[in-house]
Amino acid sequence: SYKLAAKAISRLQSLPSGNISLLCDVLVREVSDLTGYDRVMAYKFHEDEHGEVIAECRRSDLEPYIGLHYPATDIPQASRFLFMKSKVRMICDCSAHPVKIIQDKKLAQPLSLCGSTLRAPHGCHAQYMSNMGSVASLVMSVTINEDDDESGSDQKGRKLWGLVVCHHTNPRFVPFPLRYACEFLLQVFGIQLNKEVELAAQAREKHILRTQTVLCDMLLRDAPIGIFTQSPNVMDIVKCDGAALYYKNQIWVLGTTPTEPQIRDISAWL
Repeated sequence: SYKLAAKAISRLQSLPSGNISLLCDVLVREVSDLTGYDRVMAYKFHEDEHGEVIAECRRSDLEPYIGLHYPATDIPQASRFLFMKSKVRMICDCSAHPVKIIQDKKLAQPLSLCGSTLRAPHGCHAQYMSNMGSVASLVMSVTINEDDDESGSDQKGRKLWGLVVCHHTNPRFVPFPLRYACEFLLQVFGIQLNKEVELAAQAREKHILRTQTVLCDMLLRDAPIGIFTQSPNVMDIVKCDGAALYYKNQIWVLGTTPTEPQIRDISAWL
């Protein structure tokens, strides 16, 4: 399994930079080849914490999940916290009857199974897996560096970028050496991904600065109408669904906006 992981790591590292989608596609194929699960997905968390399946390798007769979005509540904060602490979670058979743990009566606190790979899934999660036609699963966390403004210190923290989720339609156990090899592969993927995320952020910043320069030049040369009627426009530097300009008793709009009477009311109120 270590030799297989080494080859997978080599293939990941040989990929051209600037393509997160390709990186995720190759990762799910490599994890699928390593583990033999029926379905392997790369699951990304967006800024509003909802999840999206951005890459998938599956058995041909299974329904595709690629491109599906799931609400943030599907993976609550408590579960995300556990994924940050324990990078790998395996469920061999969600329909198996859980076995009780007998705790030493001398222990002052209840035994915590947060770090246990063998802990039974919650009933609601077992039902969730069953609804998806899945009996066994292997979930591995993908962490990257926090942004400087998020961490609030010189030393960067880590944040949960997403998950690699493996599903199988029959009970399946993955031995520890192979799980460890997958975990190491995910660590290398996280380093690669971190570079790509940072490069993408730098490219966005450069694009915004260039756009701001063009728009400022428009404002200096012309009336403010240009930042609405020409390209690039004001919506290229601000995340928004729409924008409105009220200038010399006339209105210009972009995207989704209130009605003209509403815009005039807003302008008067401001």
